[in-house]
Amino acid sequence: MSDRSVPASDSESTPASWSESARVPRSDHALRLALAEGPSAGRESPSTPIAGPAAPRSSRRRTWTPPGADALSLAGLNLLLGRLRRGRLTLIRPDRSERVFEGAAPGPEAAVILRDPRAARRLVLGGAVGFGEAYVDGLWDTPDLEAVLHLAAANNDGISVGRTGAALSHWLRGRNHRRNANTRDGSRRNIAYHYDLGNDFYAAWLDPSMTYSAALWETPDQRLEDAQTAKIRRLCRTLDLTPGQRVLEIGCGWGGFAEIAAREFGCHVTGLTLSREQLDWARGRIAAAGLSDRVDLRLQDYRDVTGTFDAVASIEMFEAVGQEHWPLFFERLGACLRSGGRAGLQVITIAEDRFEEYRAYPDFIQTHVFPGGMLPTTRHLAEGLTAAGLTVGERLAFGADYARTLGLWRDAFLTAWPGILDGGRGFDERFRRLWTYYLGYCKVGFESGAIDVVQIAAARP
Repeated sequence: MSDRSVPASDSESTPASWSESARVPRSDHALRLALAEGPSAGRESPSTPIAGPAAPRSSRRRTWTPPGADALSLAGLNLLLGRLRRGRLTLIRPDRSERVFEGAAPGPEAAVILRDPRAARRLVLGGAVGFGEAYVDGLWDTPDLEAVLHLAAANNDGISVGRTGAALSHWLRGRNHRRNANTRDGSRRNIAYHYDLGNDFYAAWLDPSMTYSAALWETPDQRLEDAQTAKIRRLCRTLDLTPGQRVLEIGCGWGGFAEIAAREFGCHVTGLTLSREQLDWARGRIAAAGLSDRVDLRLQDYRDVTGTFDAVASIEMFEAVGQEHWPLFFERLGACLRSGGRAGLQVITIAEDRFEEYRAYPDFIQTHVFPGGMLPTTRHLAEGLTAAGLTVGERLAFGADYARTLGLWRDAFLTAWPGILDGGRGFDERFRRLWTYYLGYCKVGFESGAIDVVQIAAARP
């Protein structure tokens, strides 16, 4: 570790611009440019809640700061970062002094610029979630957000949420997460919180197919829209769909799977969603495709489905079920399948060795993006399907494709941001930072191997 002063840039009167997607700065010049910019343009006061339904639910009120608290927080941050085992972090403190933390092993290199001492306090007291909240509030910045997240992922064993932060903060987040339990009413609230931001919001940056799940590239040069179609077709082939079959889709989104299963495979599809916004858009899509006689889309909970089907599909809906409801989900899945029927799930999974800590300490995504969410391991999926009387078949893991998908979404989101900001829905700069952090956080999760995405097949004997 080393300390040295960083002089202010000569260009402070004219802030230089830099992108969060730029690469890690390799020189003091790049850091000076970032320092000269100051806090993010248009950033609201940290006391202002993020606009829109996806606003963090924790309080943003300013509180009295005891004398010496800032210095104590920075000292605590220094102790915490002293645990760095891999890579190198350049920390620019609010007084513009610099400290470099370097692990014994090589790893990612990143730079963090503390705009406000409260950023240190958020990390020391709130762990990884507090650190993310501080970014959303503009209390720290970086020339390369993903580099910071990669550095954090590489040091998860030394600086983890389970070893960081006040016990009270973790207890409160755990309590709030439990309050977001996916009962019937809770599921409707949780889904609306994320998916009812508005169809125009998602249409601004998703590909034309309006598919909000991992794409699967068959060739490196495929467009995102084609890779999304390839993902759906593969799942249809896994289900061995044939004309006239009755297919249930749990979590139909904006109707992409239902349209392909009906148009290309000749199936009759019943699709379920809890999002009124999605339902309205998807019904319009199906009507425009001339498939209303073969597709029935409903605002319905999976727990209320009756009848049996030849196949059941679910694409990245299971993550919203909640661990306490996993047994019931698999029970209903099995009950919906006729003898000889097939099920195909696409699910984001978490590494087995991370699950217990993840379950005990709700992360940034569970706290601020997908309330009530819980990722399973592949073992949980296999055990649940087996317990439902199904025979587990082939699996395909394609986390690298999800990382690529997320990178394209992030780029499209940032490109579309000026139009989103002017759309009149109340989104603000802090909302942009939330979504930038969310997309980058997930992308790094797939790239680091902390999480994965799988298509898994099963059949009723």
